[in-house]
Amino acid sequence: MPRTAAATHCPYCALQCAMTLTPVAPVAGVASDASAAPVTVAGRDFPTNRGGLCRKGWTSAELLRSPGRLTAPLVRGDDGELHEASWDDALDLVATRLRGIRSSHGADAVGVFGGGGLTNEKAYLLGKFARLALGTSRIDYNGRYCMSSAAAAGNRAFGVDRGLPFPLEDLDDADTILLLGTNVGETMPPFIGHLAGAQAAGGLVVVDPRRTATAKLTDEGRGLHIQPVPGTDLPLLLGLIHLVIAERLIDVDYVEQRTVGFDAVRRSVAQWWPERVQSVTGVAALTLRRLARRLAAGGGTYILTGRGVEQHVDGTDTATAAINLALLLGLPGRAGSGYGTLTGQGNGQGGREHGQKCDQLPGYRKITDPAARAHVAGVWGVDPDVIPGPGVPAVELLHSLGRPDGVRALMVHGSNLVVSSPNVAAVREGLARLDLLVVCDFFLSETGALADVVLPITQWAEEEGTMTSLEGRVIRRRRALTPPDGVRDELWVLAELARRLDCTATFDTDPEQVFDELRRASEGGIADYSGIDYAMLDRGEAAYWPYPRGGSGTPRLFADRFAHDDGLARLVAVSVRGSARPRPGSGELELITGRLLEHYQSGAQTRRVPELLEARPEALATMHPATALRLGIADGALVELANRNGTVRCRARLSTDVRPDAVFLPFHYGDVQAANLLIGDAVDPISSMPEFKTGVVRVTPLDPIALDPHPELDVLSEVTA
Repeated sequence: MPRTAAATHCPYCALQCAMTLTPVAPVAGVASDASAAPVTVAGRDFPTNRGGLCRKGWTSAELLRSPGRLTAPLVRGDDGELHEASWDDALDLVATRLRGIRSSHGADAVGVFGGGGLTNEKAYLLGKFARLALGTSRIDYNGRYCMSSAAAAGNRAFGVDRGLPFPLEDLDDADTILLLGTNVGETMPPFIGHLAGAQAAGGLVVVDPRRTATAKLTDEGRGLHIQPVPGTDLPLLLGLIHLVIAERLIDVDYVEQRTVGFDAVRRSVAQWWPERVQSVTGVAALTLRRLARRLAAGGGTYILTGRGVEQHVDGTDTATAAINLALLLGLPGRAGSGYGTLTGQGNGQGGREHGQKCDQLPGYRKITDPAARAHVAGVWGVDPDVIPGPGVPAVELLHSLGRPDGVRALMVHGSNLVVSSPNVAAVREGLARLDLLVVCDFFLSETGALADVVLPITQWAEEEGTMTSLEGRVIRRRRALTPPDGVRDELWVLAELARRLDCTATFDTDPEQVFDELRRASEGGIADYSGIDYAMLDRGEAAYWPYPRGGSGTPRLFADRFAHDDGLARLVAVSVRGSARPRPGSGELELITGRLLEHYQSGAQTRRVPELLEARPEALATMHPATALRLGIADGALVELANRNGTVRCRARLSTDVRPDAVFLPFHYGDVQAANLLIGDAVDPISSMPEFKTGVVRVTPLDPIALDPHPELDVLSEVTA
C-alpha cells in the first residue's frame, strides 16, 4: 500500500470536491480492524469546494474496506445461488456465453449499460469494447436518466453541450442567481458557498415545489422561493419570457447580433400572460413581474437548471425555455452573467462525451457522421464499416430485454438498474428473461444479486484516471491504496474479455495510455481533449475542454460566438403540450421524487455507510400535515403509495415543506421502497429522458394486520423498535 498522501477527488457528485487521502499506517502491537477505513480523508483547497466536503465526502473512505466488499468473481450455479469462482473461469464463461448468444441471435442481442460515474478512460474503452469486441449497437448508460434533456436543449440552442460553460467561481460575484429545479443545499452542499454574493444582494431565487434546504437559503431577505404546482415549470418560464418581451426588458442588441429565431419565440409566448400563468402554476402574477424585472436589472445574472425541471416528458422544451429566457436577457457568453445546467453524476459530463451513449463516438461525435466514423476508425485501426450504427436509448434498450428480437445478454457497468431505472418492476422482469446478465461492481447491489456473473472491480481510491467536472474541467483521480486481492480494474476486465472474444483491436490496461488514445479519438470533435495530458493535470494546470492539441483550454464558452456554423445561438419556440402528463384526480396527489443529503443515486454505496444509514435508514413519504389529516395518516405511520405502475410501502413524514397537493419520496432505496416502482416508461420525445420527477399516486394508510403478507416490511418495524 502506498504510504504517501494522494491528491484526488470525491467519488460522488459532479462537483468533484478535491480531497487528500492519506493511508493509515498500522500501529505497532495493535491489532488492526479489517473493516476500518484504510485512509483518512481531508478536504483540499480547490475552486469548487474550497476545502469543504459534505457528509458523503467525509465518510467516503468507509466503503473501501466495507465488510460487504466483493473480492472474488461470483457465478450462479445449478442450485440458483451465486458462488465464488476464479477470474479465468468467470471470464471464460462470460466469453463463451456471449459468443454463443451472438452466433444464435446476432450481435445486437448483446447489450451494454454504462454509468456516469465511470472514469473517462472506462467510459471510452467501454464504448470501444461494445462496438468492436461485441460488434453491438446496443449500448447506452444511466446518464440518459440524468443529463439527456439538458444536453439536447444545449446542443440545439448553442451547438454544444457543456453543463456549465463557465467556471463555478464566476457565480461568486453575481447579484442574481435563478435556480430552477435543483437542490444544491443537499445534493452538493459545498456549492452553496458560491451563492453568498447573490444572497447578500437579496437575489437568490429558487424555483421548487418543495421548501428544500436550498429554498431556505432565500429566507431573511436573501432572495425569493417560488413554489409552483409540480410539473408546471414550462408554463412558468414561458410566462417569464412573455413578460421580458412585453415589458421591453430584452437585450435588443444581443438578440439581433447573436441569435436567430426571435419572432417565432415572441409569437409562441403571446398566450402566456401573467394571470394565465398564475392560474396554471399557482405563482402570483405580481411575483412573476417582480422576478422578470430582477433578472433584467443587470449587475450579474445567472440562470441555472437541474433535474427538477428536466426529468419530464417536456424536459428538453423546459430547458430550452430557460435558455430562451437567458438569451433574450443577453446572458450566455457575457462576462459576469450566464446560463448553465448542473451535471449530477460524478463524471456525468465526461461520461457522455466519449462513446457510451447509443448515438455517439468519442469527442461528442455523432455516430452517423461519416467523417466522425472515419476519424475514430483510424484511431482504432479498423475499417469504418466495422463500427455499428446508432443504437437505442436506455429505456428502449431495457424494454427489449429478453424479448425474441431484443437484447438476450446484458453487461452492466456502474449502474444499479433495478433501483435507478423507470418502471422498476418491468426492468426486474426483463432482467429475469435474459440468457446472461453480467454485472461489474464492488458490492452486491440489487442488480448484482440478480446476475449470472458478478465481477469485483476497483473503487475510486484504488484506481488512476480522469473525470470531467460539472464545469467541463478535466481532473485527475489518483490511487491512494492497492485494491484487495482478487479485485480487478475494469480496463483489465474489458481487455481480457476482448482477447477471449478474438477481437484484434488494441485494449490497453494502463489508464494513461487509454487516455492518450481517447485524446486522439476526440481530436477535432466538439469535446476535444487532444491538448490535455496526465503531465499537465499532475502539475495542477486547469484543463477545460475544448482543449485542442497545441492550443489552450476554454474555461468560458460563447464569449465571441456559439458553436453553430454561423456562430449564432438558436432561439427555439416551444409550447405546452396539453396531454404531456396526467393530473391528479380526486383523492390523488402529485408525486415528487428526489435526493437526500445523506444518500447518493440508488444508495448502493451510501446505504452501506453506517453513519449515513443511521441518519436516513428508510424511505419516508413526506406530505403536508393538512393532507395527512384528510387522509387519516399519522406521522410515522405505514402508508402505501400506488398507481398503475406499481406500489411502494414506507412510513409517512409530515412537514409543511411540501405542498398540500403533493407527496415527496426519495429514490435512494430498493425493494418495496424503490420510488421508481411508481414511475412509468413515458419519455421526452427528443432526449428519451424518463418522466422521473412527477407522477400521480394515491396514498393510503396501511392497517397493521394487512402487513402480515409482506415480510419484507419487517425491517421497517425493526428500525423503529
